[in-house]
This record gives sequence, structure tokens and C-alpha cells, in this order.
Amino acid sequence: MKQFTELNLSPALQHRLATFNFIHPTPVQAAAIPPALEGRDILATAQTGTGKTLSFLVPLIERTPHAGRGAAALILLPTRELAMQVLEAWNHLMPGKNTAVLVCGGLAEGPQLAALRRGPRLIVATPGRLEDYLSRRLIHLDGVKMLVLDEVDRMLDMGFKPAIRRIAAALPPDRQTLCYSATLSSAIREVAGNYLRNPVRVEIGSALKPSPNVELRSFEVPVDKKQELLEHLLGEHDGSFLVFVRTKHGADRLARRLSRAGHTATQIHGDRSQSQRSAALSNFAEGRHRVLVATDVAARGIDVADVGHVVNFDMPKEAEDFVHRVGRTGRASSRGLASTFVTPDETHALRKLERTLAITTRKYRVRPKNGVSAQVA
Repeated sequence: MKQFTELNLSPALQHRLATFNFIHPTPVQAAAIPPALEGRDILATAQTGTGKTLSFLVPLIERTPHAGRGAAALILLPTRELAMQVLEAWNHLMPGKNTAVLVCGGLAEGPQLAALRRGPRLIVATPGRLEDYLSRRLIHLDGVKMLVLDEVDRMLDMGFKPAIRRIAAALPPDRQTLCYSATLSSAIREVAGNYLRNPVRVEIGSALKPSPNVELRSFEVPVDKKQELLEHLLGEHDGSFLVFVRTKHGADRLARRLSRAGHTATQIHGDRSQSQRSAALSNFAEGRHRVLVATDVAARGIDVADVGHVVNFDMPKEAEDFVHRVGRTGRASSRGLASTFVTPDETHALRKLERTLAITTRKYRVRPKNGVSAQVA
């Protein structure tokens, strides 16, 4: 498939795709949409930023006409931010119809329940809140024809496996299921075996490899010089900075320190309210804050175009987290920069990370005696 016009889609959907300049499908869209339109289950491994959302929304729109008797489709996602972005993409393709409802924690129950009572065509949900509604018999899923599990690897990381199992048990057994993950671990294979029937396998690029569009650098730096180095990089480079830290407390502390130093910075993590998280994302995406400090779990839902620089202020624990972090820059055909701060006792961990991912970072060593400056090691 070279163009979306080759697909046998409704004229209305073809018009909306053209309106938003969706002309040439990405590889995951070209591979997943045709079999999904035929009713096949899909098991896809692809990173965020490859066009996954459209690859499941197009067949969902075509295969689940609204009968007005409850939801015909359900999309499960790990975070509120990601759910909100998928809902936004749906509203672009289905404007003015108010046919989808967001079901997730951190938002008032009343509007969600009122929207559910109106019989939406699509439910976009995080597992925790949806399972809560099911247990209280506030929602019925017996009309669902299509289930999408997006970023299922992160849902399992966050402990949602039991919730997914109970939600799937409430769905009709003859539904169509589309499953998307960044990796294909044994846990993901188990999910596929439990919920998919003879799925079409879609694999886009390496499941565990940073984008070649991202320049990878590492800085050996003492712990007490990390912030000074970050401010040095902020002065050296233009563009926005997405900075990853290990803990929620660390995110708050670093954002405060950067703000006091005169940088426009905000933070996002699991303890912030939904309104705070939404404001932080929009302020960062629209350029009102140049720096967004994030933890890994919160960051899985971040999909902001044109992030200039990713900084691993704290080393990631897993190679997979490194790939997800640096994948927030260098999107599509743009170039990106990713810098990893490595304390002297973390150099072995960096070498292990490089071996696991078969990558090499350009190494610098901080020389703090003459102020923070970075020299090639």
C-alpha cells in the first residue's frame, strides 16, 4: 500500500485523511491496516511515533458502525495522557459527532458516566478506572466488536495484567483484537496467546533500538555537578528539553531548581493531578515551558512533536526505558539529540546498556575545576 486512497474506505474517512494530509501510510499503517480491515487480529511491535494510532483508528472506524446500543469498540491504554491523545486523534477523524468517551482516573466521574449513558460508539480507557466501573456495574461491554490494547508492555509494567484479564472476560469472545507493544517479551506473548486468534504479525524496525535520527552522547559527571551540566547544555543548545529523572521527588526538585535559575521548567509524574499534568504537557508542547522534567511511567504518554533534546539526568534502569526516552526526539525525519548523565560508579552500567542495544554513545567527561565544560573523553 503506497497511499491511503488505495484502501476501500468510506468517502467521508478518505476526505478526513486527506484533510489532515495523511497521504502516504507509515510502515506500521501499511502493514496493519489492510489485514485489520479484513477482520484479522493484529500483534504489532512498533515504537511510539511510528503512526500506531492511525493504524488502529482507521479499521476501527470502518468496522464498527454505531448502532446506538452501547460501545462497539474499546481502546485500552496505560496512561491518561496517551488516552487523551488517542481521543484527540479520533475527534479529528470523526469531527462533531461526540461518539467517544474518555474513561480514566484523575477526572470527575459524573461527566464520564453521563457520556457512557448516552451510548458512545468508542470507549478510550485506562484499565483501572474501567475495571472500577465494571465492578460497580456502571458500564456494559457486551456490544464491543473490536478491542485495541495499545502499549500493552507498559500496561503490564504498571500492574494492569489482572485488570486486563477481567475486562477481557466482560467482552464478547468473537471480537476482533489489535495488540500493540514496543517489545515482544514472554509476557506479551502470553497476552497474545490469551486474547488474540491467529494474529497477523507486524514488526516495524527493531523492537529495541534507538532511532538512527538521534545523536547519542554520554557525560561522565559527579552527582553534585549534574544540574550545572544541564544548565550548561541549556545554554549551548536551542530548542526544547525533555529531562528524565528516576523519582517523583527528584522531578519536583529539579524543576524548582531550574525555575529558580531562570529557566522555564515544569514537571510531570504520577502524583500530579490530571489538570497539572495536562497543563504541563500543553505548556511544553506550545513552548511556554522550554524544559519538561518527567519520570518514566508518566513519560510513556508524552507524544510531543519537535522535542529538540532528551536528557537522561538519571540513568534509566532498563535498556527498554532508554529506548523509550530517547525515542521522544528525532521523530519522523527530524534530527534529535539525546544526552545521558553517568556518574563515575555508573560507567559499567553504561557499557552494559551499549552492549545490550548494540549502540555507541559519544563520550564526554566533565571538567568541573574550570566551571562545567564537557570534553570528549
